[in-house]
Amino acid sequence: MKKDALARVVPHDQDFDHRYAGIFHFQFWKHNQWLDVVVDDKLPAVRNQLIMLHSASNNEFWSALLEKAYAKMHGSYESLKGGSTMEAMEDFTGGVGEVYETKKSPNNLFAIMKKALDRGSMMGCSINTSSSAESEARTASGLVKGHAYSITGVEEVTVRGQKVKLVRVRNPWGQVEWNGPWSDNSREWNYVDTAEKNRILQKSTEDGEFWMEFEDFKANYDKVEICNMTPDSLTDDTKRHWEVSMFEGNWIRGSTAGGCRNFIDTFWTNPQFKLQLQDADDDDDVCSVVIALMQKNRRQLRKEGFDMETIGFAVYQAPNDEDQQGKDFFRYNASKARSHTYINMREVSERFTLPPGNYLLIPTTFQPHHEADFIVRIFSEKAAPAIEMGTKVDADLPDPPMPSDPEDETEEEKGLRRLFEQLAGDDEAICVRELQQMLNGVLSRRKEIKFDGLSLSTCHSIINLMDVDNTGKLEFQEFKVFWEKMKKWIMLFLSFDTDRSGKMSSYELRIALKAAGMNLDNKLLQLVGLRFADENYDIDFDDYLTCIVRLENMFRAFQAVDEFKRGRVRMNMMQFLMLSMNV
Repeated sequence: MKKDALARVVPHDQDFDHRYAGIFHFQFWKHNQWLDVVVDDKLPAVRNQLIMLHSASNNEFWSALLEKAYAKMHGSYESLKGGSTMEAMEDFTGGVGEVYETKKSPNNLFAIMKKALDRGSMMGCSINTSSSAESEARTASGLVKGHAYSITGVEEVTVRGQKVKLVRVRNPWGQVEWNGPWSDNSREWNYVDTAEKNRILQKSTEDGEFWMEFEDFKANYDKVEICNMTPDSLTDDTKRHWEVSMFEGNWIRGSTAGGCRNFIDTFWTNPQFKLQLQDADDDDDVCSVVIALMQKNRRQLRKEGFDMETIGFAVYQAPNDEDQQGKDFFRYNASKARSHTYINMREVSERFTLPPGNYLLIPTTFQPHHEADFIVRIFSEKAAPAIEMGTKVDADLPDPPMPSDPEDETEEEKGLRRLFEQLAGDDEAICVRELQQMLNGVLSRRKEIKFDGLSLSTCHSIINLMDVDNTGKLEFQEFKVFWEKMKKWIMLFLSFDTDRSGKMSSYELRIALKAAGMNLDNKLLQLVGLRFADENYDIDFDDYLTCIVRLENMFRAFQAVDEFKRGRVRMNMMQFLMLSMNV
């Protein structure tokens, strides 16, 4: 029905002529770009009959080849089973979807549908099923549950001086039609003017296309899906030029999969995007914005046991600072807009009008700890700069204080010195195993810290950080500097280990690291969370210490390399190599 869209998906100049080589290519929109998919001409058949999508004509193959390419893009034919009409409409056009529930539809739904068709939008409708047994079940009125129908026309006719709203629906099967009022050959058509009837009722055969009165349409169908070629509103007559921003992100358990606002302790850890609506629409004092959140690659993941996540988003008035907002911000500030519902569809999109200002967009899964990749498309009439929050990777690590002289040592330091001297040999330094023995002995006396002992790996990282003379051991002066750091890190850990279980939530790691002077972006935070968090998304004291020591090691090495590149300091190749190895 839409030749220009068909030509984009099924490129011309592909035929069975003398240049035929058994290869075809098709184009689909996927994750904000058009992909070219190449397939050969082998099609699944049984007894020489095509068993998947096929034409009624035995010499027409473009639809079967198109389906094969579409299945290849999604991983298999099985991956195409089920889903919403909207997915296919977007994949074939790159358009923007809107979904209306007919039982809760706006009063102007008929006008919206008419405007959609006038603007070249694609429309589909369907009847919900309460169980898998009802899928493709035929009703007494000739309609099929759980089946994808197209909406191909919207008209108003005059019957006995009154306007009647009609909707034309098409069953892609080409058969099985509505048999109620205004169906083919029904008596209602006898009361319509002959010229108007001939104009509207172009076909009256069993072709799968039929008319219904709008009220019957709403009573029988549950959902209308509209795929707009542009984000122009279907509720006004203005055509706009739209600016588009697009972001990709991930929800990773233990770090950025915080769930919806119901889960306030982790909600703030979701990816955050700042949207700057600077200028109001023309001839208006508000900004039009369409936000579309899409989860990626879920069909390919079906074979691994995954299905669509339940997704949605919220929009908040943003403060002026550039940092990722924490738990308290969302605890004490209400959202300014949000998706109508959380739903297990590939894409959730909503249209808003907001006053000019800065806004914070939070895309989420409904439940925390659920992983998925996503893209966010933000359409606005005027240019609206948008940035991802929490992308800063830096550290503010002050130089460690000089260790005190022996005669100025505190009682604690004197006690540490005695223990150190017992473990150290003639070289007055301790190796990694001796460091492990010393720290476990000292920390075991602190009842507020519950842990099973520091690992050898953690102690190796400590020596890498503090061994300034590259001997592979720690002298007592080096140990004293480390102990001052250690006391601060212990207090930091205890502030998050509120139940004194010896563990802290991995979702709190961003705050803990920031308090220690280190900022990580979402990707690094996700990697750290996956490395150190357990199955309950907790980090014990040993892993916490390993993490924070290694990160400080990394940042100090980066700073040294940066100074080396700028010529601020001189360093020999061995020192440079050692720093790189520490990283």
